[in-house]
Amino acid sequence: MAGTFTGSAGALAHLTPRPNKTTFNDNYLSIAGNDFNFTKQFLPEVYEQEVERFGNRTISGFLRMVGAEMPMASDTVTWSEQGRLHIAYDNVAVKAASTTVLEFPAGHLISAGMTIVVSTADGITVDKAFVVSVAGVEVTVACYGAQAALNAAIVTAGQAGATLKSFVYGSEYGKKSQDGGASIDASFTPFTNKPIILRDKYSVSGSDTAQIGWVEVTTEAGTGGYLWYLKSEHEARLRFDDYLEMSMIEAEIAAVPITNAAGATLTGSEGLFAAVKSRGLVYNNSDFDTNGIAEFDNILAELDKQGAIEENMLFLDRGKALEFDNMLAAQNSYGAGGTSYGVFENSEDMALNLGFSGFRRGSYDFYKTDWKYLNDSTTRGLIADVEGVIVPAGVSTVYDQQLGSNIQRPFLHTRYRASEADDRRMKSWITGSVGGTYTTAADEMNVHFLSERCLVTQAANNFVLFKGI
Repeated sequence: MAGTFTGSAGALAHLTPRPNKTTFNDNYLSIAGNDFNFTKQFLPEVYEQEVERFGNRTISGFLRMVGAEMPMASDTVTWSEQGRLHIAYDNVAVKAASTTVLEFPAGHLISAGMTIVVSTADGITVDKAFVVSVAGVEVTVACYGAQAALNAAIVTAGQAGATLKSFVYGSEYGKKSQDGGASIDASFTPFTNKPIILRDKYSVSGSDTAQIGWVEVTTEAGTGGYLWYLKSEHEARLRFDDYLEMSMIEAEIAAVPITNAAGATLTGSEGLFAAVKSRGLVYNNSDFDTNGIAEFDNILAELDKQGAIEENMLFLDRGKALEFDNMLAAQNSYGAGGTSYGVFENSEDMALNLGFSGFRRGSYDFYKTDWKYLNDSTTRGLIADVEGVIVPAGVSTVYDQQLGSNIQRPFLHTRYRASEADDRRMKSWITGSVGGTYTTAADEMNVHFLSERCLVTQAANNFVLFKGI
C-alpha cells in the first residue's frame, strides 16, 4: 500500500495550476481561507482610509467655548462669592396676640429706624412700616397707613403659620438725631474644590510593533495623516482628552470617602452638573414647544432675581434645541402657519431656515448651540436626564497669586496642577523596552496619560440646568 502525505502542504492538493491567468474553481486562493496570502494572484481592492461611520466622535470643546484653563499649585482651590447687598427675608411671622410685633429669623439685620415693606407670601397685601424697636427676633413696627397696626390680612397670615416677606427700603430719623443706622459687615460665601487625578494607558507588545502597517486617519481636530501601529494610541489619546472634559462636567464629591484597591482615599470633585444642582437653578420638565414663550419668561423672572447677566449661552440636546426653534418660530410667523421674511431672511426661492442661533428677550441675549455631549449615544445621549444648560457669559476679576496681578476669568473655568518642575495639565510618557525606550524588561511599549484638574463654577446661581423626566 502506497504512503500518503499529511500536514499543511496537503491542504493545497485540491488546487490545480493553470497555464494562463484565468480563475477556475480549482485554482482560486481564498482571501479568508488558509491559503498562502503571499501567493494570491488576485489582491483585494483595499481602501486605506477609514470610513467615519460615526462622524466626529469626540465630544470635547464645551469648556473651550465658555471657559479657560489656568494653573494652580495647591491641593485645593478656594474662592468667595458676594452675598446680597440689600436686606430681605421671606420667613417672617407675626407674634401671637400682637398686631405690631414681627418675628424675624435669628441673626437678622433689622435695626431701629429702618423703614420696611411687609407683605403676605402671595404679595397681594402690602404694608409699609417704620421699625420702632428691636429686641432679639422681635421687631416692633408702626405702619404708615391709617392704622398703626399691621393690615389684618398680614396679621392673620403671619399668626396662622404662613410666612410673610419683608425687605428694607430705607430709614427715617428726626431732627438732631445723635446716631443712626447699624453697621453691617459685608456678607460672602466661601467655596472650595479639589482637583482629581485622571489616568489612562495604551499598551502594545514588541511583536506587534514589527508588523508595519500604515492607516490613513482623519483626526477629530480636522487634520489628517498616516499612522503606523500607534493608531490605537491615537484613539486612546482622543478618548482621554474627552475624559478630561467629561470629568469636569460629571464629577461628584463623595458623600463618604472612597478607598480604592491600592488603599488611596478618593473624595471626588465638584463638576458642572453637581454645582448647578446644589447652588444653581434647576428647571424641570420644560416644554417650550407647547407652552411657548410664556414658559421661558419664567426663567427670565428667576434670572432677574439673581445676577441678571445680560449675555448667556444655551447648550442643548437635539430635542430641546428644536423646542426653542419652534418657540421662536411661533413668535415670527406671518399668518396662520406662514413664515415671515425679514427677520428670517427667507425667500420663496431658497430653502426655509427654521433654525435659530440666538435671540433677545427682555434685557437678555441668548446664543443657542447644540451640545454634542448631550446627543452622542455613548455619552449623555444614552440618558434623557439632562436636556441642556444655560451658562452666563460674564467674567469675574480676581487676584491671581501665580501671575501676581488681577485677571479676568469666566465664571466657568478649569484649574490644573502645575509648577516649574511639573506641568500636569496633560502629561504623556512612554515606558517599556520597545521603540528606543528601555525602562523595564517587559517586551512592550506603554503610553501613559495623566492629568490633575478641577472645575471652578463661580456664581452658579446664574446657571440654569434643564432636567428631563
